[in-house]
Amino acid sequence: MDLRYPIGKFECPKIITSDHVERWIYDVEELPTKLSNLVSTFSEQQLETQYRPDGWTARQVIHHIHDSHHNGYIRFKWALTENKPIIKAYDQQSWAELFDTKSAPVHLSLDLIKALHAKWVYFLKGLSAHDLEKEFIHPEGDILISLGEDIGIYAWHGNHHFAHLQIIAQL
Repeated sequence: MDLRYPIGKFECPKIITSDHVERWIYDVEELPTKLSNLVSTFSEQQLETQYRPDGWTARQVIHHIHDSHHNGYIRFKWALTENKPIIKAYDQQSWAELFDTKSAPVHLSLDLIKALHAKWVYFLKGLSAHDLEKEFIHPEGDILISLGEDIGIYAWHGNHHFAHLQIIAQL
């Protein structure tokens, strides 16, 4: 298994169907509960354990999920209210090295993920087929990403990091 990508890299279908979108939204909706259930019994030692050599600790992964998904939610709002906006990227590795990401209690991000995902899922379920076609530009490579595709990206992202935490749980 590739510890960096234990579930593989995201592969977007050429045609995104309503079934894809529903499944992805379900994954976004279920992530907070899955995360909490998995890490609720993690010891401090496990929270400081890396899922791979030179990888992030469980604590960093949990805080990263919040940081990333918080940014993702805002990107959806920009895409719906602006014409193909260029979104603001952020240096994920630098954020992972910040004091709060390396030391804050994980319940802070778990609580935020729970609230964010509840609101995000409500929002996602209200998007029309036309809304899902709206796009933003990611500045790293000037890539156009539709909201339909981005739902898939964030569903994958949550499952990707959940798999990292599962690796730590099995150590």
